[in-house]
Amino acid sequence: MINQSRLRAIMEEAGAMALACWPGETGGGKALDIWEKGPNNPVCSADLDVNAFLREELTGLLPSAGWLSEETADSPDERRGSLIWLVDPIDGTRDYIHGRPGWAVSVALISAGRPLIGMLAAPARGEFWQASAGQGATLNDSPLHASRRSILPGARVPARVLPPEDEDLTLVEQPNSIALRIAMVADDRADLVATLRWGFEWDIGAAALIAREAGAVVSDAFGQALAYNKRDPRAFGVIACAPGIHEAAVDRLAERAGRLA
Repeated sequence: MINQSRLRAIMEEAGAMALACWPGETGGGKALDIWEKGPNNPVCSADLDVNAFLREELTGLLPSAGWLSEETADSPDERRGSLIWLVDPIDGTRDYIHGRPGWAVSVALISAGRPLIGMLAAPARGEFWQASAGQGATLNDSPLHASRRSILPGARVPARVLPPEDEDLTLVEQPNSIALRIAMVADDRADLVATLRWGFEWDIGAAALIAREAGAVVSDAFGQALAYNKRDPRAFGVIACAPGIHEAAVDRLAERAGRLA
């Protein structure tokens, strides 16, 4: 059985490493190199440093587990087994490099295609989220209870703008980190998070477990269950929401999802 106290300590140290280079108000102000991996896809030296630290520590913690990370070239040979670490060393890099607090270190342990443990370290927000399958979810060690909204109109959505067809929804704070937006549903700060684009398992693995263990429903954009450690580590969209509005959200997005997928 994995030592979750040790895993948490590793996550907290990774968060401290990231915070030491964060240019925000409570950051350490260490030098930070920034470049573009692709159009509108920034990366920075802290991404790589935290990734290297996590790889060494997590591999030492559980040598039998494979590895899949945003900042490591994917190698199918490294994830042939039933256990893998799913890692995003800094989810929300855009907020990170601009000194905004909407970023987190995200780690999940996947077993047989499903998240077994998920943790998010968000030190710029003073938040530590964690969940274990079947054992509930916590924020700073307090139990989480997801939104119980039953009507889609008026639902709180972390976004900056809404398309005309969704103007009956309610805007709330939007961290750049999709993991933190999903976690907001777990903490009843939001009722619905939905994306209609191709994303990667490392973006959502930890947060999806946290939301589910808090009582939310998490699926792809078509309402289907998410799976992990697939040959193609992508999924089209994600919906995380109160159980009572999941069907309505899937129905509302169906035409758009079919057109964009």
